[in-house]
Amino acid sequence: MANSAEIIGKRLYLAGCRRAFGIPGGEVLVLMEGLRNSGIEFILTKHENSAGFMAEGGFHADGAPGILVATLGPGVANAVNVVANAFQDRVPMIFLTGCIDAHEALTYTHQVLDHGELLKSVTKASIRVVDGAVDVAVDKAVATALDGQPGPVHLDLPISVAAKEQPESVMIARKFPSPATPPEGKDLETARQWLLETQRPLMIAGVDVLNQYAAKAVEDFVREFRIPLITTYKAKGVLPEDNQLALGGAGLSPLADQHLLPLVQESDLILLAGYDPIEMRVGWRNPWNDDARVLEFCAVPNTHYMHQAGLSFVGHVGEGLKTLRKDFTPHTVWKNCEPEKVRNRLKSIFSGNEEWGPGAVIEVVRDALPRNGVATADSGAHRILLSQMWECYESRGLLQSSALCTMGCAIPLAMGFCLTATERPVVAFVGDAGLEMVLGELATLRDLKLPLVIVVFVDQSLALIEMKQRKSDLPNLGVDFGATDFPAVAEALGGFGLWISSRNELSLALDEAFERKTFTLLACKIGEKVYDGRF
Repeated sequence: MANSAEIIGKRLYLAGCRRAFGIPGGEVLVLMEGLRNSGIEFILTKHENSAGFMAEGGFHADGAPGILVATLGPGVANAVNVVANAFQDRVPMIFLTGCIDAHEALTYTHQVLDHGELLKSVTKASIRVVDGAVDVAVDKAVATALDGQPGPVHLDLPISVAAKEQPESVMIARKFPSPATPPEGKDLETARQWLLETQRPLMIAGVDVLNQYAAKAVEDFVREFRIPLITTYKAKGVLPEDNQLALGGAGLSPLADQHLLPLVQESDLILLAGYDPIEMRVGWRNPWNDDARVLEFCAVPNTHYMHQAGLSFVGHVGEGLKTLRKDFTPHTVWKNCEPEKVRNRLKSIFSGNEEWGPGAVIEVVRDALPRNGVATADSGAHRILLSQMWECYESRGLLQSSALCTMGCAIPLAMGFCLTATERPVVAFVGDAGLEMVLGELATLRDLKLPLVIVVFVDQSLALIEMKQRKSDLPNLGVDFGATDFPAVAEALGGFGLWISSRNELSLALDEAFERKTFTLLACKIGEKVYDGRF
């Protein structure tokens, strides 16, 4: 016989989960023990938000749903931000919480709130575990988290149910449907005719390419047909970005949009592969004319109305592309070489052609890391510049909060990834304000003994907000703050810290960083207003 907590742990283990992250409370102690007995390690963090991002980092490394654990009331409320991030960034996450029993809730109110009601707008589902159907509840949670566009699912476990033994049964594990392909018929015939006639095709790929493991299908398609590729930030690397067809990422840079959007307008066939515009700024709303030929392969039906497509096939993106290209002989496209010119202009604009500054920092770190090196980025001005400059040569080479754009994510994302993919070097890029939000997690990092490198852009300002403030002719207010001795903080919390003020200092520091048995924090002084005109 196994108790409810152990059944939940066994089912999550079966789904590939090996770690859970969070902060204990009395209401989840039995649950944590059940996870441990099932082979799932529990890792203590300093805040539920960080725990959720660590769980997400693990998902990006191995594809298994992340597990976030929180106690009732304030624990659940603390986690709302990271759950919302998982919902918008399409991250499968199982959010495990403890709750008091229904009969107790009628008369006892201390720390009690309706978890499901609080979370309903930022989860795919909220499921309360009930005695006698624990296996059904946890399997529904896993299936819902992974179905269609992935996302977070909340599983609420009452205290009395957690320790209660359940009848022996075969572990429920729903069989996922086979990949859906476009059916033969008029629409597919029209799509093939468009592909046959196109002279200036362009593809835009997004996050669902990754979630459906369709990166190779996209790469094969654009290589065979010589179709230039724009990606969202999440999809960077589905085609190695040193390939001449790769036009880089798009989403938040108006400067990049000035070159990419005219190319979209010039195209006579736009192929959308797993493209979810939740990552994009307002300039990507209705970016093509109503009569444009737009062919969409998407995981779920279009209900966002950020754009419309002439033909939309809902199902598996990779299988859709394979079906479309069947028996086709590619022909010459883009005789005016305009995509190549756009690529070269973007390379020139987003270069580190400065003696010192944020671009120089990014360039030095990219040169120091191998092709499979991974970067994580916090939100802020540095993230926009980094997302344009940082070349990815495989999927998930740059991790960030690209839909919700929340701060405080880079370090815990990197930690979760490091724990799971120990063979890949990881650098977390943070602004000084973002770092100060999560300083406590440096202690978690110390305890985990991970050789993570943290690069801090030090300018003592919320630079992106300060730029917007100036552009709006508003006075400077609430965007500047005092200096923190970050290397000293790193040393106090068991890491290694250095002030950096030149390319050479940064290069030398990186040479030694990955050999340490602890984290390295490199505080790069970049000066004031250094992002003006950069993105």
